[in-house]
Amino acid sequence: MARPSNIPRPAAQSVAPPCVLLTGFDAFGGAEVNPSGQAVQALHGLVIEGHRLVAAVLPTEFCTALTRLDALLEKHHPALVICVGQARRPCLSMERIAINVNDARIADNAGQSPIDTPIVAGGPAAYFSSLPIKAMFSAVSDAGLLAEVSQTAGTFVCNHVFYGLMHRLATQAALKHTRGGFVHVPALPEQVSEPGMAAGMPLADIVQGLRVAVTAALTHHTDMARAAGALD
Repeated sequence: MARPSNIPRPAAQSVAPPCVLLTGFDAFGGAEVNPSGQAVQALHGLVIEGHRLVAAVLPTEFCTALTRLDALLEKHHPALVICVGQARRPCLSMERIAINVNDARIADNAGQSPIDTPIVAGGPAAYFSSLPIKAMFSAVSDAGLLAEVSQTAGTFVCNHVFYGLMHRLATQAALKHTRGGFVHVPALPEQVSEPGMAAGMPLADIVQGLRVAVTAALTHHTDMARAAGALD
């Protein structure tokens, strides 16, 4: 039977696009800025390959960073998670492995400096990233930006968050289809005068590199075979 013309049709249900969660960190160690937090915020709201990018800044604190990440995971139910941090390196580093240890050479922003403590008591010694790190490295390099596959994410809050993320993806049923991992970005040029800093990279290049890396992660569910190992 035809619907009477005076009866309104039900409104079409809008379906939100799947989400990519990007996290960076706030400034730490006496620095005034942290390019990881700035770069992910610059990408907030962008849609790539049908996925909406949601950015958030985590506190550089062992005691609260994962609590904040948990809230974001529960709120957004992301299809992909890329946590981003700053390292004293000249390039964008696609991290391969997270290890189950906190060993802080400096205090975090809460004044805590754990030494040789597990991130997850009784957890596996390490987790590998589930991102296509070789494809991401290749895409960023092809875009004319310095990039590498890194074999260590350190033992500070970056590794703490990386391991915590991968443990959650491995153990929580609601996240069993979510892929995730970690990327380190260089300092900004204005930070290179700080002791121990490598050559800086402009924020616009860091943002572009992350955008390219996200695109590669979304378009490669199986990683490519390309040599990117380390001799030392």
